[in-house]
Amino acid sequence: MTETMGPIRQPRQLTELTDVHGFLDEVRLRPGVWLPGGSLKHLESLLIGYRAAMVVHGIEGDFDFWSPGTQGPFVEWLWHRLGRHSPLGWATEIEREAEATGVPAIELFFSLFDEYRADRGGQAL
Repeated sequence: MTETMGPIRQPRQLTELTDVHGFLDEVRLRPGVWLPGGSLKHLESLLIGYRAAMVVHGIEGDFDFWSPGTQGPFVEWLWHRLGRHSPLGWATEIEREAEATGVPAIELFFSLFDEYRADRGGQAL
């Protein structure tokens, strides 16, 4: 017997998004649109661009994935969670972890990101 999962959320326009968490929800909804081949390196590049746009447009605020002088709270959390640090970056390490466990990298990323958000009490930076 199959269960219905409820209505499927429709994609939102970028102008409707208010933070990086909303943007990542859109990526989760349609990863094939945003990430060719499901590559987390593409996601990392998108997030670098997101942060650069914040700076260019004078938008103040912390950023989970990168802040001047630090790797960012998500990355620090990830290193603690994985029990190691890596100069190769979070995207490469999650892709390696995904390959070792046989889980699609994007699926593992969102699982880890959900865990990170839960650990922070659901608070976005």
